[in-house]
Amino acid sequence: MFQIISLTIYIALAALSFFTVSVAIYKVAQFARMGVGKRKAAEKILDDWLSGKVDRAVQAASKRDSVLARVLQAAFSGVRARPNDLSYAEELSRQTAIIELARMSERMRSLDMVVQSAPMLGLLGTVIGMIDAFSVLSQTDGAVDPTQLASGIYVALSTTAAGLAIALIAFFVATWCESRIDRERNMMEALMSASIHGRVDPKAKAA
Repeated sequence: MFQIISLTIYIALAALSFFTVSVAIYKVAQFARMGVGKRKAAEKILDDWLSGKVDRAVQAASKRDSVLARVLQAAFSGVRARPNDLSYAEELSRQTAIIELARMSERMRSLDMVVQSAPMLGLLGTVIGMIDAFSVLSQTDGAVDPTQLASGIYVALSTTAAGLAIALIAFFVATWCESRIDRERNMMEALMSASIHGRVDPKAKAA
């Protein structure tokens, strides 16, 4: 019975490991496909827009080859459609940013689930392994052969190590993804504001 439970835990840990690697590959491919992190290109588009090269900026943003370009395109469209109503441009760019952030956040909760569940599975394996070892011990009269306890102790230690390792990998992947999303969110907010209201001159003195 204990062997079947231990095998089930190993299979579950292997599945979590495969799932974590799959999500990591998916997120890297997704970020590349969405054009996450193309800050310099977006800054160039914004510079053209603010310097009066409107057509060039609109044309570059209309390529929609990055998250930031799509947000800028929404802002440009709003400003050009209703130049006297900047709240319209703000709303268009905000809605676009929400959609982009939602796409970037796909499967992030799955990684959180792995971070939480992998150590728990490892701990369950530890408990099962120790129960198995003590079960063998309770059924033995006199001196105990250490090899009889080895199987249970091996399960206890190996499942704990595997669970922690999987959780750490998932944690690092989730942290990396969240940092990319946070940087993109901050850039979205800065570009949205600058494209609609203009850049703040850091050298300007307060009145």
